[in-house]
Amino acid sequence: MGALNQTRVTEFVFLGLTDNWVLEILFFIPFTVTYVLTLLGNILIVVTIVFSPRLHTPMYFFLSNLSFIDICHSSVTVPKMLEGLLLERKTISFDNCIAQLFFLHLFACAEIFLLTIMAYDRYVAICIPLHYPSVMNMRVCVQLVFALWVGGTVHSLVQTFLTIRLPYCGPNIIDSYFCDVPPVIKLACTDTYLTGILIVSNSGTISLTCFLALVTSYTVILFSLRKQSAEGRRKALSTCSSHFMVVALFFGPCIFIYTRPDTSFSIDKVVSVFYTVVTPLLNPLIYTLRNEEVKNAMKQLRQRQICS
Repeated sequence: MGALNQTRVTEFVFLGLTDNWVLEILFFIPFTVTYVLTLLGNILIVVTIVFSPRLHTPMYFFLSNLSFIDICHSSVTVPKMLEGLLLERKTISFDNCIAQLFFLHLFACAEIFLLTIMAYDRYVAICIPLHYPSVMNMRVCVQLVFALWVGGTVHSLVQTFLTIRLPYCGPNIIDSYFCDVPPVIKLACTDTYLTGILIVSNSGTISLTCFLALVTSYTVILFSLRKQSAEGRRKALSTCSSHFMVVALFFGPCIFIYTRPDTSFSIDKVVSVFYTVVTPLLNPLIYTLRNEEVKNAMKQLRQRQICS
């Protein structure tokens, strides 16, 4: 409580993506287009799955949740980044910074858990298909989604508590375009070595454990495909390859940023842009372009709209 009382900083200043205002203007247009496409693409997936009875299965239930999380995840950071690209002085209040940090970790952790659940769903569907209806019934799916939100909330609360308990009484310049734990705790007016270790342990353990579980799951699936028919192998590989592409695109940046000590690299901002701006757009593209069921459902939905 004493640390909280010593807090004097009321706002933080972002350095942004670059100090070149010409580049910032040039970045504004493609990033705005990317964000709009992210919202439209993920909303389209959610609407398609909700209004297409044929897609009311566990896999697509999880996919609709993934699209919802991607909408939220990108909306935590991208609007503020776009605003900053048009402003010379990029500021955020202390309270809003902590809120952004909290929701960033909430949605990121929720997505990590959801991708792990989706890998387990594919494992059950491919390796023990006869037990799939009983193992992955809708009640279990809802419970798993509820559990991932609880887990994400607990993780985010831990990260937020470790951040706000530190005193911030001096520098207030964040070398980034959004508030995250590593750049924020660097501004604390105290030794943050232990706090940094706890933060890396928390985030790193979740990222690495889930990633290893995912790799193990997909490895088992690949070995089990030897017993499948040619058509079964083709369909399973198509589905799993889409999932694994999303996993690699999301976990790569997370592991790079959150599983190393309190050090900064020049490439950090590029990696951050990739997983906060680009990856939420790639998810709907990967799942729709490589999934005939989703594309057919979208066509049927469009035809129903035209006929009505």
